[in-house]
Amino acid sequence: MSLYKIEINDFFTSAFSVDCVIFGYEDGEIKALLIQRGMEPFKHFWAIPGDLVYPNEDLPDAASRILHELTGLSDVEMHQSHTFGSPERHPQGRVITIAYFALIRITDFEIKASSWAEKAQWVSLNEIPALAFDHSTILSSTYELLKQKLTYEPICFELLPERFTLNELQQLYEYAFNTIMDKANFRKKIKPLHLTPLNERQKNVKHRPAKLFKFDQSEYLKSVQDDNYQFKM
Repeated sequence: MSLYKIEINDFFTSAFSVDCVIFGYEDGEIKALLIQRGMEPFKHFWAIPGDLVYPNEDLPDAASRILHELTGLSDVEMHQSHTFGSPERHPQGRVITIAYFALIRITDFEIKASSWAEKAQWVSLNEIPALAFDHSTILSSTYELLKQKLTYEPICFELLPERFTLNELQQLYEYAFNTIMDKANFRKKIKPLHLTPLNERQKNVKHRPAKLFKFDQSEYLKSVQDDNYQFKM
């Protein structure tokens, strides 16, 4: 038997929100898109783009709306990750939040703070400030999910430019797992990903231009059907 005296109406007093964790990759660093709040609570704090869900709104629609309203981003494919429901997570009452995440190429999108967001900015995961609410927990939890997926899915190519060097690919994994990887061993592990070498090299670099590659998704999808296929970072 419950220790609490609860009326039926008490079950319909919680609010719901959506928080959008958007990851990008730039200058050898994985970054998260943050906004600076222009309203209370936590006014002027940095936060994950998020807001309350309308009573008649579906969750995926809310995620798209909120991201666009606060950052100007649209047509971003997001996926639901975790739910956070601590009774004390919001100072104004019980708010259960559903985290969505997406991986995007930073150069493909232009961000612009709007609505009650004062600023919108890409921040390296090594330089994240104290965040509003429990957003530090939400961000770290979602980042752990991202790292898990990086070990067995080719989602890294959603962050990298369409044409990239093998060194850029290795740097992404090294940053994600905070380690230095042996070049020969790394290139052996990525063979199942079907990278196509291009007749192009880097431009406007101070060092010797490296060869560019492209992810062959069609060949990758074919190989996944093979019982002997195995990609494990």
